[in-house]
Amino acid sequence: MKIKKLSIASLLLSAMIMSCTNGAKKNEATQQKKDSVVATQTEIMADCFADIQVLRYDVPGFADLSLKQKQLAYYLYEAGLCGRDIFWDQKYKYSLTIRKTLETILTTYSGDKNSEDYKKFLEYSKRVFFANGIHHHYSNAKMLPDFSFDYFKELVSKSDNAKLPLEGMKIDEFTKMLQPILFDPKVDPKAVDLSANVDNVKASAGNFYEGVTQKEVESYYAGLIKKGEKEQPSWGLNTKLMKENGKMVEKAWKSGGMYGAAIDKIIFWLEKASTVAENDVQKTTLEALIKFYKSGDLKDFDDYSISWVGDTASRVDVVNGYIEVYHDALQKKGGYESVVSMKDLEATKRIAAIAKEAQWFENHSPISDNHKKKTVKGISAKVITVIGECGDNAPSTPIGINLPNSEWIREKHGSKSVSLSNIVYSYNFARAKSPTIGEFGASQEVKDRVAKYGPLSGDLETDMHEVIGHASGQINKGVSTPDVTLKNYAGTLEEARADLVGLYYIMDQKLVDIGVSPSIEVGKAQYDYYIMNGLMTQLVRIKEGDNLEEAHMRNRQMNAGWVFEKGKKDNVIERVSKDGKTYFKINDYNKLRDLFGQLLKEIQRIKSEGDFNAGKNLVENYGVKVDQALLKEVHQRMDKLNVAPYMGFIQPKLVPVMEGDKISNVKIENNESFMDQMLRYGKDYGYLPVKN
Repeated sequence: MKIKKLSIASLLLSAMIMSCTNGAKKNEATQQKKDSVVATQTEIMADCFADIQVLRYDVPGFADLSLKQKQLAYYLYEAGLCGRDIFWDQKYKYSLTIRKTLETILTTYSGDKNSEDYKKFLEYSKRVFFANGIHHHYSNAKMLPDFSFDYFKELVSKSDNAKLPLEGMKIDEFTKMLQPILFDPKVDPKAVDLSANVDNVKASAGNFYEGVTQKEVESYYAGLIKKGEKEQPSWGLNTKLMKENGKMVEKAWKSGGMYGAAIDKIIFWLEKASTVAENDVQKTTLEALIKFYKSGDLKDFDDYSISWVGDTASRVDVVNGYIEVYHDALQKKGGYESVVSMKDLEATKRIAAIAKEAQWFENHSPISDNHKKKTVKGISAKVITVIGECGDNAPSTPIGINLPNSEWIREKHGSKSVSLSNIVYSYNFARAKSPTIGEFGASQEVKDRVAKYGPLSGDLETDMHEVIGHASGQINKGVSTPDVTLKNYAGTLEEARADLVGLYYIMDQKLVDIGVSPSIEVGKAQYDYYIMNGLMTQLVRIKEGDNLEEAHMRNRQMNAGWVFEKGKKDNVIERVSKDGKTYFKINDYNKLRDLFGQLLKEIQRIKSEGDFNAGKNLVENYGVKVDQALLKEVHQRMDKLNVAPYMGFIQPKLVPVMEGDKISNVKIENNESFMDQMLRYGKDYGYLPVKN
């Protein structure tokens, strides 16, 4: 699980969204320089388009690594990028065709590049690159071009047709094929559709299933589960499920199988990385990952995950593989991702202090005793400096990660929790310039508290969400995994549960006693953030008339909306109208904490007992429907601030310094523009063939 498109990066949306005014000026200059931005590593603000602010992050401490560690980081970095095409194809079966068409136009179009239509095309291309496809990276809604289909045909006709992914088609046939895919809002409108009372498989455009219904998928995987056996693999994690000759067939993502061309490149670099591993445990871990990519056997993935959890000594680390299941409506298929990192030795002291007390937090949790873990095992926690990300983690990135996701591995072998320090630094840099708190803060006291404690409260919530949130609680004996029992609500409920653990304890004196928080005021600042964002400011991310679709947005509104309603009798949270503007004012922080604890207890019960109906009712009643009048007001107020509600990153480039055929050093370059990086990735790492 990860804090991504979810918790703090989203949880603190109200404080972090940036004004695009400077970005617009940069875009103008960017066009004059053929979309190439010259920047130093300290220039965090890089680009701004549509609803996106693109940032940079530095990699402090990389130069101090040993040569062997730098080589290891470089090999892992290359392995990560080699799988980029996999994630594109997972999101939508036409993604690679679309991307390669856009790349061809951007690099070979001979027409007027100063026209308004071309500027619209350029912005659309950036949006597609940022989202790894034509569906928005967060809302999952299809992004329609602002230019006409006739102009698209002109773009294609005036580009190098030899570089287009035509697959034997004529240009007219090719553009006709793409017309409904790109321009018809009714064709594949959502990448992931979590709506109630629909076939979530058929309604979702993700490329995880073909020719099958939701009932058929659920029945197929239910047939693989061995009753009474707890240590089972995450069935379906690394396959596409489809029908052949009327029979259900899984196409494994492995060497020699689906995505094999890219996976073989990943294996090549992982094998080089294993030769410079920092220790025997890390070497064994990398070899286990290689074995999994070769076999496609989920037992091998479990062996890798167990070994990875046990590697706590290495300075350089990697997450690589099919990990998070948020892009699958049924929460089974893992999106490809890679995060290469190094331990931030100083910052790790804070998160390690929390992890050390994991058993105390579990013992004092407000959940029922029979849902608590008697022994919390193997939680290792650290703060990391990100070196490079790819796939599901880029350009939109997590700020916290807790893995592995397998429930039985977590219970038996433990988990790793990390906070991404240099990513958070860049977010905080942007946050410091945000006008949003001034607009939506309920009082001057709230604004002052946010200014003083906001960054720390965000760090602590991230730490506790990952370290003790995802690691807490247990499933009752005989109850299956959440993807089976809670189905399309599993992701929302799990993230809500982890958020609530952090929210409950951030107001606890224990954090002051162990030296990670100076005052309970830090917790109050986080409550101010969460309620403001959950009930108001996150709504800027959806269009008027819409309800919430994305799992993490549902999580935050559900938590905030539930405590708001349940606290009405005691006026715990007050909805205030001042000068025609709405604010949510917390009147009793201690009672609010108690309400968060009550909701945590219920959600843990739902997960522990596999209570689908209760989980569905909780999400549908509190997490889905949006107050449309409030939504309209939020948009009107945000429009005046000229802010971009989403952020993402250009990745640093690792460049080996060669002496003959040996690497003598690895340096970091951080001066690419967003578009330049996207085009370079397509050219250098486009390993999968297009299949229209």
